[in-house]
Amino acid sequence: MHVMAQVLVAVALLLGSAWTVNVNRCYEESELSKAADRKLASHYPQPKEPRMVVAHDSPYECPLDLYVNHWNLEDRSLSPWRYVRRTMKDHYPDTYVEAQCLCSGCIMIKNKGTPELNHDYNSVTVNQTRVFLKREPCIDSGMYYLKPVSVEVSVGCTCAAPRIYS
Repeated sequence: MHVMAQVLVAVALLLGSAWTVNVNRCYEESELSKAADRKLASHYPQPKEPRMVVAHDSPYECPLDLYVNHWNLEDRSLSPWRYVRRTMKDHYPDTYVEAQCLCSGCIMIKNKGTPELNHDYNSVTVNQTRVFLKREPCIDSGMYYLKPVSVEVSVGCTCAAPRIYS
């Protein structure tokens, strides 16, 4: 029985070291994009991007006058948002879409159907953790490996009661 335990430990060590080598495989710079696409597709599927994306620096305001008769969720939410494109250098994918709340408070509908901004509530982002691959240099080789990193990404906004500090 003692010999069997030693064999199992040896096999586990071999598999563990082989897996570690595979995770930190070094790539030429010209291979990185294709390797990242393969890894993202097989291990870290990415969400579909929304169709309506605006420039990060474009002006925005709470759309009270546009609130009625919208079909998209981000437009008819009590806490509407827009999507902006973000860029992260040395990451795959290097661009992604993030939600940005349009109102500080929440849109409430009054008795005659008139929308009104209410600051008794807050518009807050809803976040999701996504995995990106970060380009890291391999030691003394001029090559790179792809390191999985978790990033909090805003995917929408919701209406919430304000935090009360005591």
